[in-house]
Amino acid sequence: MQKIQTYILSEEFSTVEVLKLYCSEFEFADTIICSNCEDAYSKISAGSGNSVLIVDLSEGKSAKIDLISKIASNDKNCAIVALSDNPSVNLIVEAMRMGAREFLPVPIIKNEFAYSMNKIFSEDKEKEKNKCKIISVFSNKGGIGKTSLATNLALELAKITKENIALIDLNFQTGDITTFLDLKPSFNISYMLENIEKINETFLLSTLERYKRTSLYVLADPPYFKQAEDIKPAQITKLFNTLKDTFSYIVVDVEASFEGKNISALDNSDVILLVTVANLPALRNTQRCLELFDKLGYDKDKTKIVVNRYMENDEIKEDDVKKVLSHEIFWKVPNNYFAIMNAINKGIPASEINATTNVAQSYRELAKFMSDNLYKMNIEERFENILHN
Repeated sequence: MQKIQTYILSEEFSTVEVLKLYCSEFEFADTIICSNCEDAYSKISAGSGNSVLIVDLSEGKSAKIDLISKIASNDKNCAIVALSDNPSVNLIVEAMRMGAREFLPVPIIKNEFAYSMNKIFSEDKEKEKNKCKIISVFSNKGGIGKTSLATNLALELAKITKENIALIDLNFQTGDITTFLDLKPSFNISYMLENIEKINETFLLSTLERYKRTSLYVLADPPYFKQAEDIKPAQITKLFNTLKDTFSYIVVDVEASFEGKNISALDNSDVILLVTVANLPALRNTQRCLELFDKLGYDKDKTKIVVNRYMENDEIKEDDVKKVLSHEIFWKVPNNYFAIMNAINKGIPASEINATTNVAQSYRELAKFMSDNLYKMNIEERFENILHN
C-alpha cells in the first residue's frame, strides 16, 4: 500500500510523541512533524497523493483554524483531524465547518485515534449519508413572501456553508423561483421524477440548474399543468431521499395548499418555516396550519414561525402574534418593499441588489443562524462522548 504522508502540528511534546507512536502502528502512515502553520502548509503543498494533517488547536487556535480552511480549500487530497485539550461545541463546529474531517480530545485515546484514521482511509468507506437537512418554507396563504424567503435563504446557505444546496419549487401551478433568480432551466421536477432510477451525484449536478458560480442548484416546477397532476406524494418522498446523498441542505418552496404532494414534503422536512405577516387574516390562516400540524403529529419544535414584512410600529405587536398563535416567533424579516420589489423585478436576490439593506442582512443572518444550529445538532450527536466527558 502506498505511504500516506501524515503531518503532525502541535506545540505539546507529549501529544506529538503519542501521535508518532500511534501512527507507527499504521504501516501506511509516513509521519512528518511540522514546526508551525507556515511549515505545515509548505510541506503539505509540496507533497503529492493522499495525506492527513493532525492539528492540535489547544494553542494558537486562530492561526490553525485559518490553516485548516486554507488546506481544505486548496488540497482536496488532504484529510484533516483536529485535536484540543478543551473541546466545546463551538470549537468543534468551527473546525468541522472550516474543513476538519474528524475531531479528537487530548489526551488522545488509542482506539479513538485508530477509529478516526480507519474511517478516513478505509478503502471501502462510504460517503456519510443522512447528514442532509430539509427546510420547507410554507404558508397556506399566498402573497406573503414565501418564495422570496425560500430563494434568498437557499442562496445565503450556499454562500455561508460552501456546500451543495438544492432549492426545489413545489408550486406546481404558479412557481416563481426561476423568475426570482432569472433562470431558464432545461430540466424540471417532472423530468427528474421520470428518471429517478438513473439519478446519482453526477446526474444531479449536471442536470439541476446552477445559480451563477455558487453551490446553489435549482429544481424548477413543471411547465405544464398536466405534468404536475401526474406527480404522486410517494414520488416526492423518493426524490428527497435521492437528493439527500448529494446535498447538505434542501430548501423547499412548498405550494400554499394541503394537497398530498405538499403534505409529503412537510412530512419529510426537518424544519418547517411557517411564514406569516402581522395581520389578522394571515394569523388566522397560520393558526389553522398549526392545528393541522398538530393533528399530523409534528413535534412542536419542527415548526418555526417567521413573521415577514415586520415593522416595529405595526398595530399588531410581536407579543400579540405570540399570544394569538400560542407559539414563539423564530424570526422576523423586516419590511422593505422597495428593496424586495427591486430584487424581484430584476430577477436578482436581495443581497446582490444591495447587501447592506436590512432585509438582505436578515436573510443572511437567518441562514447563518439556521446552519449553525443544525450543524451543532449534528456535531452534538456525533461527538456526544467528547462533549460530555
